[in-house]
Amino acid sequence: MSLSAILTEAYNFFRNHLAQLAMLTVPLLLVQVGIQLWLGAEMSKVDLENPQFGAPHMLAMMLLLLTFSLLIAALTLFLELRSQGHHPAPGLVLKASLPFVPPLLLAGVFSGLAILAPVMLFAAFGPLWLVGLVISFYLFARLAYVNFMVVVERLTPLEAIKASFRFSGPIVLKTIALLMLYLPLSVIGSQLSALGAAGGLPLQMLADTLMSFIGLFVNLALFRLYMVAKQPNLE
Repeated sequence: MSLSAILTEAYNFFRNHLAQLAMLTVPLLLVQVGIQLWLGAEMSKVDLENPQFGAPHMLAMMLLLLTFSLLIAALTLFLELRSQGHHPAPGLVLKASLPFVPPLLLAGVFSGLAILAPVMLFAAFGPLWLVGLVISFYLFARLAYVNFMVVVERLTPLEAIKASFRFSGPIVLKTIALLMLYLPLSVIGSQLSALGAAGGLPLQMLADTLMSFIGLFVNLALFRLYMVAKQPNLE
């Protein structure tokens, strides 16, 4: 299936299930964005010569990771159930997503470290940080299906990482193309966030939540590509 067909089907799904997706994800996105804004405000107060991070900051970081893991689990489970023809209620999806939070959290930490390692390593060699960035983005594409492997395939975190790396090989270019959608979304999001900040914290929170919700489209497109690649007869 062509990339344009993948994007078209993902867009149609996003449009047709907009209300259900909003009911499922917006409450979690509001919590996530609220924590991020608070952490951002706290980081702006940090003394760079003597940075200090207390228990509230660590707790906020852990809560942020848990919220994000629950969000991804719920979204992926919803996509899986809809692909099977079911019509799940948001509350039931959230409840059924809870067991996936611990493995998703571990898988996210392991894959995140693997993705960040090259750019951090090459940063020590000055201009070579760009090489590390390219390698990190490539690894990001190869590990883009870890969440699906955990939720849909019911694999353990390490198995999911290995499976994603194997699975993404033949479709890595299409995966990279889909992930590149984050670039214009981030530019638009930063501009919208700046406008929201000028109107006060509530407006900024709404603007950031809106852009985060729109950004879920990339996950939908990746899931469609995953389903097509998993079933070659759909090509």
